[in-house]
Amino acid sequence: MVNATASLNLEIRISQEAQRLGFVACGFASADEDPVRADRLEQWLGEGHHGSMEWMETRLDHRRSPQALWPVARSVIALGMSYAPALDPLALEANPDRARISVYAQGKDYHDVVKKRLKALARWLCAEEPGAEVKVFVDTAPVMEKPLGEAAGIGWQGKHTNLVSRDHGSWLFLGAIYTTLDLTPAEPHRDQCGTCHACLDACPTDAFPAPYKIDARRCISYLTIEHKGAIAEEFREALGNRIYGCDDCLAVCPWNKFANEAHAMREFLPRAELVAPRLSELLSLDDTGFRALFAGSPIKRIGRDRFVRNCLYAAGNSGDARLIEKVKGLTSDPDPAVADAARWALARL
Repeated sequence: MVNATASLNLEIRISQEAQRLGFVACGFASADEDPVRADRLEQWLGEGHHGSMEWMETRLDHRRSPQALWPVARSVIALGMSYAPALDPLALEANPDRARISVYAQGKDYHDVVKKRLKALARWLCAEEPGAEVKVFVDTAPVMEKPLGEAAGIGWQGKHTNLVSRDHGSWLFLGAIYTTLDLTPAEPHRDQCGTCHACLDACPTDAFPAPYKIDARRCISYLTIEHKGAIAEEFREALGNRIYGCDDCLAVCPWNKFANEAHAMREFLPRAELVAPRLSELLSLDDTGFRALFAGSPIKRIGRDRFVRNCLYAAGNSGDARLIEKVKGLTSDPDPAVADAARWALARL
């Protein structure tokens, strides 16, 4: 039987060390399966709302619970790191000659930054508790970070399905540490969306079939990042000048009034060239130029072809005739999706 006082003291020390390492939120949850959480995941996948993200379906059994992925896990340490922006993420909507890149992708790759700090916390924990075993996760493993964050009390899943914090709004990168230690679970965070539906109303493509449920196949973040090939014509105009991700449902959340950009890690400060890049310059990128520009950025993972495809849709929505020559030069691009997007944009211009 774990001594309750000793456990509490450990949890306090973990939270303090997490804060020292740059995490603004830290909570604890059981590694046991939550049948409700697992059933919701199965229903979402069964409805096909994950689109072409087959990995979510193929590793469903591992996603059901932390213990399904790692049977000896006893507890989950859920952590959040702020990337609250200093500038309005929606400001560029009125500048169609500029490209809109999601706030989270304007600085260093969060996978690298968060994982480095998680590993540091894990090393500290193992030194404090010899014999403890740990595994760290950031977004690339079959881990349900958002429901676990809610279970650990660091926020709640809002109607836009992302985690919302009372203190940091919608601007949190999430990570998790699974451990064999028995830590006292927190009370799950209470839903505080109330009657607000600002996030649902803000979605340009109506990607929310109901509150707390998202159809990724209609989501601009999915379409510009995960979706391969040509994007369906019904969504192209709605993309506007968004070329990588979309912040609309996050940016309008009223809880963001409590978010403070001073709490964001320095690594997530936006690179000047990614705050409001000109479409004319992005359309000129070849593979070498793309890799050079986005070295150390999460944008690099989608590759030049998918990126330029997105820029061409933005060009077609810009109404800027100065882009015609560059667009015309891409109508014979070797990548079929790029060439198709160029022809569509040229017709619009």
